[in-house]
Amino acid sequence: MKILLAEDERNLNKIITKRLKIEQYAVDCAYDGLEAWNYCQSASYDVLILDVMMPQMDGFTLAQRLRATGLNTPILFLTAKDSVQDKVRGLDLGGDDYLVKPFEFEELMARLRSLLRRSNEQSTNNLVLADLFMDIKKHKVTRAGQEVDLTAKEYKILEYLLHNVGNVLTREQIQEHVWDFSYEGASNMIDVYINSLRKKLDKNCNCKLLHTVRGVGYVLKD
Repeated sequence: MKILLAEDERNLNKIITKRLKIEQYAVDCAYDGLEAWNYCQSASYDVLILDVMMPQMDGFTLAQRLRATGLNTPILFLTAKDSVQDKVRGLDLGGDDYLVKPFEFEELMARLRSLLRRSNEQSTNNLVLADLFMDIKKHKVTRAGQEVDLTAKEYKILEYLLHNVGNVLTREQIQEHVWDFSYEGASNMIDVYINSLRKKLDKNCNCKLLHTVRGVGYVLKD
């Protein structure tokens, strides 16, 4: 899943970004509200993490402008302000959650998982298709009860496909959601990862789950 982090404290920005990437999220970083606005005009995200007190444009104003465009991506506010009035204002302006600094990274991750579940209408941290099972919290994948050993990118691609079961995803959509804005890899890299993922998922299984739609992209379906 792909996240935009807008935080003007550079050290904190780098720390959060590093931890999110360890948790296998694709992350784009902005250091002010205007930069975050420009990112949102150029790419789509699964969650926005917005600091409230940012230069150029504060997080509340940014959220309000984004909601005015019809964007419904979940927004998590980060702030040092913990008054009830600030929380109410943030939520009323379009925020979905509010985390006060300083915070434990485990709480941030739990809140992100909750926002992703809500946006995808999930009730648990598990994604399931036929005998394919993914535990998002543990980063564990099994097929027919056997654990499937995936690379970080293969895992991200599979997670995105599982969030879109039955929908054909183009190579461009997969690249946009799995890699960050700075990716400059080979044009056939998506195909390479998909082929490797297909071999691992469908090995020794009569029911094939990962399919190619010629000239369009890929779909995960039973």
